[in-house]
Amino acid sequence: MNKKLFYKRLTAMILGGLLTVSAGSVSAANTVQLNLNDAVQMALENNRSIKTALANVDVAKWNLSKYRRQTGVTLSLSTGANRANDMLAKASHGGDNSYFTNSASASIPLYNFSLRSGIESAGYALNAADVTLENTKQSIRYQATADYYNILNYKNLIKVQEDAVRAYQEHLDNVNAQYRVGTVAKSDVLSSQVNLANAQQALTTAQNNYDIAIATLNNVIGLPTDTALEIDEELKHPAYNLNLNDCTNYALNNRADGAAAYYAVKQAEAGINTAKAGWYPTVTASANKAIEGKNAFHADHSNTWVFGATATWNIFDNGVTTANVNNAEASLVKAQEALKTQDETIQLDVRTALLNLQAAEKNISTTETAVTQAEEDLKIAHVRYSAGVGTNLDVMDATEKMTLARTNYNTALYKYNVSKAALDKAMGIPVDIDVAKYKASQMEGNRLKKVRDDAKVTANPVLELTPEAKKASKEEIKAMRQAEREVRNTADANKQAATEKKAVTEKKTAVVSEPTKKTEQPASTAAVASEMAK
Repeated sequence: MNKKLFYKRLTAMILGGLLTVSAGSVSAANTVQLNLNDAVQMALENNRSIKTALANVDVAKWNLSKYRRQTGVTLSLSTGANRANDMLAKASHGGDNSYFTNSASASIPLYNFSLRSGIESAGYALNAADVTLENTKQSIRYQATADYYNILNYKNLIKVQEDAVRAYQEHLDNVNAQYRVGTVAKSDVLSSQVNLANAQQALTTAQNNYDIAIATLNNVIGLPTDTALEIDEELKHPAYNLNLNDCTNYALNNRADGAAAYYAVKQAEAGINTAKAGWYPTVTASANKAIEGKNAFHADHSNTWVFGATATWNIFDNGVTTANVNNAEASLVKAQEALKTQDETIQLDVRTALLNLQAAEKNISTTETAVTQAEEDLKIAHVRYSAGVGTNLDVMDATEKMTLARTNYNTALYKYNVSKAALDKAMGIPVDIDVAKYKASQMEGNRLKKVRDDAKVTANPVLELTPEAKKASKEEIKAMRQAEREVRNTADANKQAATEKKAVTEKKTAVVSEPTKKTEQPASTAAVASEMAK
């Protein structure tokens, strides 16, 4: 297929598919009207995995900032109050035994190989965090899409089972009518009742699976799991005529997890340079001003300026740097193999998804024909049974085949749509950034803002934690600490109340026991007198 035609067709599919977003509408307190685009957008806004990935981007961003800040000027101030008790110190300070020292220093690294390598590695880590965020968004989009289609699948299966229950019930009514006039045996009634009960059980199972599918989608898109969803869409059969080679090539260039593996290799390369830093010197320029005086911040004793540069070179480290370099080189090999493995996984994912899509497409036409034939066969079986030339088993068998044919047809539709979504995920269809453009802009040496602007496919992509999210995090921590304080205060109050109660109880016990001892004394005296009388 011509490459321009491939991208043109793919773009048309994207614009007409999942990336078209509209807002859902709430029709009741706990009921939400929802379509596929709504579900995907809500998942992208509310899913916890995406928020975690956004936080990881911020972590990488500020880690890079930490390294870059170390290349600039640093300033430090110090002050001290001193008291001398020896004659030499007193003499050097004009006979005063108390004096103040103050100093200010500034420094800037002139050459630091380790710091430069750290900046390079942190930059690649931020790139990896960006594409990992995009990969997380693509995964959540696929998950929301698959869960949405699962709801439609069980919705259709409920209808199939309802039709089956209705068919078995109508047949049972017919059998009962014929049994009452003596034209059929009791066994026909019993077998019809058994089949009806089995169909009712299958309907109950389908309804339960539908409820679970609703709860599962609610969990993904950030709604309470007991929210009722009103979904009016039906499973469709949209055309998808891309071939394997075009899909695979696109995926190898655009898969976000493939780009993350690439940046892991670049980080490992930078890690080798970081390890080699032990072989190079570090050079730092500095300036220092120190003053001493009898009073704070006065220079009546001394006032000194010092300018200079310091070079540090570890001449011999007993092979530590060599060991670090060998370790980093092994890590690079590991990262390279992981990248190759990821590329092979991408190719397998694309082939698997496309084959599943093609198989489901073939099954749709096959099962659609089977449904028509099964419905016609059921009609014939009913007519023959009513005429007395067919058996009850023929009707049961025809009803079961019709139910199976309809189930297979809906399952094929479901698998086709899910396989299409899986192929989109396997190819790396973008959500917010085009990974291929991101890598190209980054390789050109552009700064991060320019790289993101070159790669964005939506007007305002969310690529970092928003101020609102950071504020909400702080408020959540504040509320958590307040709750912990309240628990501790309650526990302390309970302990205090228990201590006071125990003290009151002990006091009452002491008051009650004293009269008892006084009343017992005469009895003891009488006993002694009686013993003496004997």
